[in-house]
Amino acid sequence: MKLHFLKMSLFVFLFLIISSNTAFAFTFKIASLSPDGSYWMQKLREGGNEITKQTEGRVKFKFYPGGVMGKDRDVLRKMRLGQLHGAAVTNAALSKIYPDIQLYNLILKFNNLKEVDYIRENLDAELSKGLEQHGIVSLGFAEIGMAYIMSVEPVQELDHMRSRKAWVPENNTLALVALTAFDISPIPLPLRDVLMGLQTNMIDIVAGSPVAALALQWHTKVKYVTDLPLSYIFGILSFDKKAFNKISKQDQKIVRSVMAKMIKEVDQRNRRDNEQAKEVMIKQGIKFLQPTVQAAEELRRTIVIANNQLVQDGNLSAEKVKKLDQYLAKFRK
Repeated sequence: MKLHFLKMSLFVFLFLIISSNTAFAFTFKIASLSPDGSYWMQKLREGGNEITKQTEGRVKFKFYPGGVMGKDRDVLRKMRLGQLHGAAVTNAALSKIYPDIQLYNLILKFNNLKEVDYIRENLDAELSKGLEQHGIVSLGFAEIGMAYIMSVEPVQELDHMRSRKAWVPENNTLALVALTAFDISPIPLPLRDVLMGLQTNMIDIVAGSPVAALALQWHTKVKYVTDLPLSYIFGILSFDKKAFNKISKQDQKIVRSVMAKMIKEVDQRNRRDNEQAKEVMIKQGIKFLQPTVQAAEELRRTIVIANNQLVQDGNLSAEKVKKLDQYLAKFRK
C-alpha cells in the first residue's frame, strides 16, 4: 500500500512538472506580405527562434510570408476571427482601427529624414500606446521609406499630374484626400495589382519608396521620379492584444524585447537599402526630376487645405497633428 502511494505521488509530481512546461505554450500565427527570404522575414524568423529558446518552448511562431494569407484587410479580418494572431503590415492598413497611426503619412510634412528621425524619437511611443488602447500590440515600427511620385511621363508641375491616371492604395484615406485635392481622379488597386496596372496602362503614376519600386518591379515600367518626398511610410509588427495576453507577463516581456530589437535592425537596414535602390534606379536610366520652386509651393499650399480637411473629418486628431507641427517647428529652428 505504501509503495502504491509512493508510485501515485511520483506520477502526480511528474504530471505537474510536464503540465507546468506545456500548459501555457502558445504558437503565434503571423502573416506578412514580405516574400520568404527577404530581410524582414529573416529577422522575424530569427526573433521567433530566439523567443522560443528564451521561453523554453512556451512561445513559438508560425509565419505566413508572401501574402499567402491575403491582402491587409483579409489578414486583419482573420486576426479578428482568431485565425491569425498578428501581422507585419504597413501602418495605413491599421488606420481603420486607429486613425492616428497615419500621422507620419501626412503629405509633404517632412523635408528630409532627419526631421522624421526627430519626430519618431518623440512620437513613436505615443502612437504605439494608442494602437494598444485599440486592441493592437505593436512590437516596433520599421521604416519603408519616403514615398515619391514615380511616373511613365515626367511630372514636375501639378498640371502634369492632372491628366494622368494615378494609383491610390485601397483604404488609404490620406492618399485619396491628397489626390482629390490635386484634382486628380485616383484609381484604387491592391498593392499586388499595381504592376499589372502599369503594364496595361490602367495607371501611369504610382507613389512609393525606391526599395518598393525595385521589389515590386515598378522600375521596369516607370521612367521618372519626382524628387520631392511626399509621405513617410513604415511597417508595423502587430499582434492582436487578446492573443498576446494569452502568454504570461514574463513571456510578453521577452517577446517585446526580442522583436523590438529585430524590428530596429530592419528599420536601419531599410534606410540603407533605399539609398542603394535609388542608385540602382538611376543606373537603369530612371530620371530623378526636381520640381520647380513654384510647383513645389503650389503643391504645399494645396495640401495644407487637404491636411486640415483630414482633421475636420475626424481622420486624424487635431491634438496629434498640432503636436507633430510643434515638434517640427522646434527641430527646424
